[in-house]
Amino acid sequence: MSDINVSASDFRRSQWKMLFAVMFCYLFYYTGRQNFGWAIQGIGLEFNVTKQHIGWAGAAMLWAYGIGQFINGNLADKYGARRMMVIGGLLSVLMNWATSFATAYWMIVLFWALNGFSQSLGWAPGSRLVSNWWGGKERGKAFGFYLFAAGCSSILIYLLSIVMLDIYELDWRWLFRWPVLLLLIGCAVFYYVVRNKPEDLGYLPLEEDKATQEVKSEEKETSLQRYGKVLKNKKFILACVSIGFQNTARYGLLVWVPLYYLGTSIKGSSNLWIALALPIGMALGTIFFGQLSDRVFKSNRSKPIALSMSLAALVILMVYIVPKENMVGGLVLMFLAGFLVYGPQSCYWPLSPDLLGVKRSGTGVGVMNTFAYGFAGAGEPFIGYMADLTGQENIVFLVTASMCALSALIILFVRR
Repeated sequence: MSDINVSASDFRRSQWKMLFAVMFCYLFYYTGRQNFGWAIQGIGLEFNVTKQHIGWAGAAMLWAYGIGQFINGNLADKYGARRMMVIGGLLSVLMNWATSFATAYWMIVLFWALNGFSQSLGWAPGSRLVSNWWGGKERGKAFGFYLFAAGCSSILIYLLSIVMLDIYELDWRWLFRWPVLLLLIGCAVFYYVVRNKPEDLGYLPLEEDKATQEVKSEEKETSLQRYGKVLKNKKFILACVSIGFQNTARYGLLVWVPLYYLGTSIKGSSNLWIALALPIGMALGTIFFGQLSDRVFKSNRSKPIALSMSLAALVILMVYIVPKENMVGGLVLMFLAGFLVYGPQSCYWPLSPDLLGVKRSGTGVGVMNTFAYGFAGAGEPFIGYMADLTGQENIVFLVTASMCALSALIILFVRR
């Protein structure tokens, strides 16, 4: 009995060790992706391009990321996360530096698209690792922590960007050089610590849930068969469409809020900290909603998603109405917007192993992220176009509120 208890205790420590390792690595992933919103002003001025055209650069990255997710999620099921996340991080560092040396706008679009594909080697493989180490009853919590690291990554790049642009007064090119070097550290620690599955450390595999048991007899499933099973699951595809609208709202805020609140002058802006409230809310929301789906809704993912996205639509509409000079109101509303828009992602990703089984979870996460970033990519130039057309940068809030409402409506049709 004592040996069993020691073994269980050791496994628990290993579970947390693997989770913290993937969190540490992903903590620095957004330093190579969400720096773009802070560079919009400088890029636009230097290359004399409209907001719509800048939106197309963002779209190129997001679409390349989505295509990469479709491919790399399946590869994660075959080869594991340990190598893939590290390779993706290293390539992203290279593409960020290449972007920083662009001498023409088409070069920015090209290198930023290649960076999107490089970044796609991160999330789905990491999600497969989390699914391997955490069972269905705790998966919402585990994904909540994983997403918390992603949210903290947004905070980190916002802080670093503010420091570089406001305090050190560096130009936009340095946003693609210094912050992303932290990703090298994250990848090194991750590769040294992590193992793809419990069996790699001599533990027994996790007790399988019903969905996983259904695919146990299909151990040698081909890639094409895995994609077929995933794409034929109607509930899962509806969840993918829902997260598509959710991610359009998320990236609409992350990319365009800095420009809206900081305007044409970053130095000394009284609205600087309002923008920072957005990623802080996002980070904290992931922990809350991951626990909420497991503890209150008993692993029902659709109800907390619908609740959160409905409230997000209302809050974002209030952001549109409240003047941006109202600093206290802006801080509270942007925090709530981030909390409600990004928080339910910790409920979306467990739907992949929940509905498809752990052995297809990497493929499922990849397909889901393809929808998420396909939709978000379409939203970027559309928001830029609307801002150019209306001359009102706060139009982003009307667009994102509409996306939140559609996301909430569609997820109601998804039941485990």
